[in-house]
Amino acid sequence: MTRALWTHLLKDLRIEWRTLDALISMLFFSGLVVVLFSIAFDPQGEFAQHIAGGVLCVATMFASVSALNQAWAREIRHQVMDAQRMVPAPAAELYLAKAIANFLFVTIVQIVLAPFFFVFYNLHVAGNAWLLALVLPLGTWALVANGIFFAALSMSSRNREFLLSLILFPIFIPALLAMVQSTTLIITGESEPTLWIKMLLGYDIIFTTASLLLFDVVFHAE
Repeated sequence: MTRALWTHLLKDLRIEWRTLDALISMLFFSGLVVVLFSIAFDPQGEFAQHIAGGVLCVATMFASVSALNQAWAREIRHQVMDAQRMVPAPAAELYLAKAIANFLFVTIVQIVLAPFFFVFYNLHVAGNAWLLALVLPLGTWALVANGIFFAALSMSSRNREFLLSLILFPIFIPALLAMVQSTTLIITGESEPTLWIKMLLGYDIIFTTASLLLFDVVFHAE
């Protein structure tokens, strides 16, 4: 990590530690989604095994949007964004710091939510459970990396919350499909999720690289 990246990351982590705005909103929203789906479908047995992966991924996706919408809110206030544009450091470092910080926030929410999720859906993992520790971070990074980029792209719009969802969700569909299929196959143990994990990894590499290359243009656009 360079000094600028580390400084931006520590700043976001300290602010979130003091306010807990993103964590509380994500925990509330994701928990609400999990509870509502469990009431609506009354998941039991094999049916619960098949829908659990989709519910977990969708809950993560919708909960993350609430934090991504606020990712640049502090920078917009008091002309902080203008000051950051004058810093003699690559804009990609600011992007990476934001992405890493939000990745950590979403991961914390997933860890806290996991026990409740398994209780509400009466789950037991029939496949290789350790693969979940690979699939969920890869899927989370796909969501966060794109979300931070498109949040910056839409931050000058009055309807930036709506615009972010409008752009992000269609772009995220391939990663969401790979994440849901991988998680479902791991939980049910029906087959190996290797192909879907490779697809998710390739998606992360492609879109993270593209975001790093293009972020400087987006960040300095008037």
